[in-house]
Amino acid sequence: MREDHMIQSYIDTYITILLVNMAARAGVYLLVFMSLVTAESSITPSEFIRSSCRATRYPVLCVQCLMGYASVIGQSERQLTITALSVSISRTRSSASFVKKISKARGIKPREYRAVQDCIENMGDSLDSLSQSVRELGSIGHAVGEDFVWHMTNVQTWVSAALTDDNTCLDGFAGPSMNGIVKAAIKDRVVNVAQVTSNTLALVNRFASSHRTAETP
Repeated sequence: MREDHMIQSYIDTYITILLVNMAARAGVYLLVFMSLVTAESSITPSEFIRSSCRATRYPVLCVQCLMGYASVIGQSERQLTITALSVSISRTRSSASFVKKISKARGIKPREYRAVQDCIENMGDSLDSLSQSVRELGSIGHAVGEDFVWHMTNVQTWVSAALTDDNTCLDGFAGPSMNGIVKAAIKDRVVNVAQVTSNTLALVNRFASSHRTAETP
């Protein structure tokens, strides 16, 4: 429930930023946006999520993460993307907190401790990159053409960087000498985060691609 509340908070914040930016540009844009959001579709939000998740590496996990927000997502590519990012942020933050607790565990070996400290830094960097991505999406408004490409390229770069940070954390525990409870506990959490973020990157790329295709004459 706490995770759902955090994710909903990220989504609400994004929507607020988006609406303010659009209103600042032109009131008519807001009306157009609302009409697009409320437009009828031939598929249900659940079907839309399942269809979108087929583009990810871990489609079952993708559906599990997003289906609870079907009413928020609707059939909006943009809302699907921001929700996926919000889930990634929530999972990353939770895992970072868990790793910090592990670093204080009794009996942790010096090499494990160093790997844990590096992982804490990696997870912090990952969280920063994902947060930047959300802010960047909030500034897109109704950007088109090169302006849209510039914003989305930033988002793609930051989400990709977040995924790299997740994998770097895992690399720190490679090798048989690191096998043990600490590695197993952290790996279980961070692998899940990496998979969720991988799915998010796929959905970000899908949103960017579909938007560009729609603009092509």
